[in-house]
Amino acid sequence: MMNRAAKADRIGKILDDLYPTQPIPLDHKDPYTLLVAVMLSAQTTDKKVNEVTPRLFSRADNPQKMSELEISEIHQIIREIGLAPTKAKNLQKMALQILQGGGEVIPDWEFLESLAGVGHKTASVVMSQSFGIPAFAVDTHIHRLASRWGLSAGKNVETTEKDLKKVFPKDTWIRRHLQIIFFGREHCPARNHNLSECLICGWASTKKRIREESSN
Repeated sequence: MMNRAAKADRIGKILDDLYPTQPIPLDHKDPYTLLVAVMLSAQTTDKKVNEVTPRLFSRADNPQKMSELEISEIHQIIREIGLAPTKAKNLQKMALQILQGGGEVIPDWEFLESLAGVGHKTASVVMSQSFGIPAFAVDTHIHRLASRWGLSAGKNVETTEKDLKKVFPKDTWIRRHLQIIFFGREHCPARNHNLSECLICGWASTKKRIREESSN
């Protein structure tokens, strides 16, 4: 049986070979537009977000402009996005909060997580991708793969984040987040996946896990 650290090291080498560069899948130009895009991506595909944000950013690509839009106009622009009514309200409120805080998105955990519609995962993406501060953003997809690979037995994303931070070196956290997302999309889908033939699941998953998923 391979321990978690050894398993993570082998997984890391595979991911580095597959994804030596990790482009951010959400189109943006600065910390604020990345923050908006990540917030919009909850329960929505990155593809759909990238279809909606060009029009949104043409109207409001900074907190001042966003705060001046009516919630109804924001909603009209993002209506194809999941949870659009709530997100429209949060976008306007978030813009006002940023303006009250000085007008800029800053690399501060407390500040980011105090913003409307921004949770720890969204803050982690912005901290790591915009400011280069080590963070390991864990969404439901990374949570699922960490469980499949035996890197975490966490029942929630918070526990999984702690487990992944223990087994992956801190200087790899930023790229591992994106690499695992890419691997999940391209090689390790949630459904109709043959774990025994997977480049990582084939050796990292337990025999019990492989049996369980093959029977679903």
